[in-house]
Amino acid sequence: MESDRKRVPRLRQLTNLERATSRKANESWQMFTIMAEFIDAAERLSEIRPAVSIFGSARIKPTDPYYEITVDIARRLSDEGFSVISGGGPGIMEAANKGAYEGSSPSIGLNIELPHEQTSNTWQNISLSFRHFFARKVAFVKYADAYIVLPGGFGTIDELSEVLVLIQTGKTRRIPVILVGTKFWEGLLQWFKNMLLANGMVEPQDLELVQVIDDPKEIVDAIFNFYESRDIVLSETEHPHQSFL
Repeated sequence: MESDRKRVPRLRQLTNLERATSRKANESWQMFTIMAEFIDAAERLSEIRPAVSIFGSARIKPTDPYYEITVDIARRLSDEGFSVISGGGPGIMEAANKGAYEGSSPSIGLNIELPHEQTSNTWQNISLSFRHFFARKVAFVKYADAYIVLPGGFGTIDELSEVLVLIQTGKTRRIPVILVGTKFWEGLLQWFKNMLLANGMVEPQDLELVQVIDDPKEIVDAIFNFYESRDIVLSETEHPHQSFL
């Protein structure tokens, strides 16, 4: 019977001790770099609230209407006292940082190190650099009091899905999630309704987690309206029980 059991090797059982030691050192060092990113984000972002995270494609050019709308949204939010958080790169990220930089509140870029892609934009009052996507994603949600999502690709959809799951499962508090671009998002939202809801994979109230608003002033108003009924500052009960860290 003992011979039929699977053998699962551990690092201490590897015959090549040099290889085992090297692997253990690499894994340990990676854990320290992850911890360092969380600590750096906490030290630099803990006091920037209220804040709004803005997402969208890195491929959108400054001449695109969505770029101009993003600058407008970010500038309005900044002048109303909201720090603006973006991914720190080009496209919509640049537009968000630019609008906030020109406003009254901090413009924040959570930059990611990629082999052949993202370069940081210059419109950042606070700039952090991440090696690990998941540490960066935690910062996007942890310090945001609202999410604004403009047209984008896989990365944008990933961020949208991430925050919806965290809210749906109670791992983070309910915050406004606003999609900008009715024509762009209508197909996805219809699919949510026709496939996810119709097949019982989400509840009707889950679809209410998202708003679609195209007008910059109405977006700012929607965020303020949301917080009329509750404090924008985290309560004591939300800190220990609704953390996804």
